Amino acid sequence: MAAAPTAPRLVTAAAREVLRPLGLQQRGRSRTWIDDHGWWLGIVEFQPGRNEGSYLNVGVMWLWQDRDHLAFDVGGREPGFERFVNATQFALDAQNLARRAADLARENRDRFIDLPSTADFLNAQKPRPGHFWDNYHAGFAAGLTGDTSTARRRLDQVLSEDTYAPWMVRAQESARQLHALAEDPEAFRNWATKATTSCRQQLKLQTWEETTASGTYWS
Repeated sequence: MAAAPTAPRLVTAAAREVLRPLGLQQRGRSRTWIDDHGWWLGIVEFQPGRNEGSYLNVGVMWLWQDRDHLAFDVGGREPGFERFVNATQFALDAQNLARRAADLARENRDRFIDLPSTADFLNAQKPRPGHFWDNYHAGFAAGLTGDTSTARRRLDQVLSEDTYAPWMVRAQESARQLHALAEDPEAFRNWATKATTSCRQQLKLQTWEETTASGTYWS
């Protein structure tokens, strides 16, 4: 049996040494690590390229959008590609990648420490052209913090988008429901809890009750 390529083994070893002590978990045997915060995931991906080596993708996924795959809602590709030349060289490069990932994961923990901080961050960002979800997530976070006027304003922008795919139609239907619930914080959070629980199930994450004493996402 042929030996596994060297670069993935060195990346995994570096990630286990640097990221695991921070509480990040490897996703199966993949080159992806997750930082679970109940209603959001920190994601670190040591993405392969055409040549042996690794890119680094670091960001955040909001779990209140009911999805069955990982996605970067904030963050993404970091500059540069570490190309494998030899094991000695790449072991150092893999360590540097893991340390960069750890620094960025800590920054995201600090930036999204709670719902108010998250809502402030998302609503301070100017929606990017072609990024349908920017307004959706900003409105969602505002609704979870009880900021009805901001929630409805951002969700109105979602509803004003032209739709050209079934997923956009589904997203607008969710936005329409959330718009109607924005004046009822409890109902809004109940809707968000169901969506987040469903997303966690589809991603095969532990139930939140197993990982936190509070048993709720929004405490």
